[in-house]
Amino acid sequence: MGTVAEHFAAHEDVVRRCHGELIAAAEAAGTAIVSALKGGHKVIAFGNGGSATQASHLAGELIGRFKKNRQPLPGIALVADPGAVTCIANDFGYAALFERQVEALVAAGDVAIGLSTSGKSENVLRGLVAAKTRGGVTIALTSEAGLIGGTADHVMRAPSSATAAIQEVHIMLIHAWCVAVDAAF
Repeated sequence: MGTVAEHFAAHEDVVRRCHGELIAAAEAAGTAIVSALKGGHKVIAFGNGGSATQASHLAGELIGRFKKNRQPLPGIALVADPGAVTCIANDFGYAALFERQVEALVAAGDVAIGLSTSGKSENVLRGLVAAKTRGGVTIALTSEAGLIGGTADHVMRAPSSATAAIQEVHIMLIHAWCVAVDAAF
C-alpha cells in the first residue's frame, strides 16, 4: 500500500469513529450556531496555525456562501487582522491574543469557536473563557484529549491524536455546520 492509500485508510477509520463519538455533540453545536445567527448574533472563530486558517474559512463561508446564495451572515476570524494580531501579541503577549479580541467583540448570545488540535493552546483557552464570561456560547474543536485546563459549552473531540486527522475532522464539522446554516437561511 502506498503512502496516499495508507493516509486515506488511517483517516477513514477516524471519520468512521466520528459517527459514534461526535454526531450528537456536533448536532447540538450546529443547532447553537443556527439559533445564534437566527437571533441576530455573530460567530467568532479563532485558532493558531492550521486552525487559524480553518477559523478564517468558516468566517468566509458565513459572510460569503457555502453551497447556495443566501444572505451574508456575521462571521469573524480573530486571525484576519494582522495589525490587531501583532499589536496585541507585542503589547499584551501572545497568550492574550484571542482573549483581548473576544473582550472587545463578543456580546451575549454570540458563538465563539476555539480551535486547538492540542487542546491546550493557552490563547484559545483564554479566548473561550472570555467569551463565556461575556455571555457567549462556546464551542471547542480539539483532539481526543479534549480541552486541557479549559471548558466549553460544546466540545468536539476529534477521535485522534494525529494533527492531520484532527484538522480533517474539524473541517468536516465546519462544513456540516455550513450545511445546517444554508438549510436554515
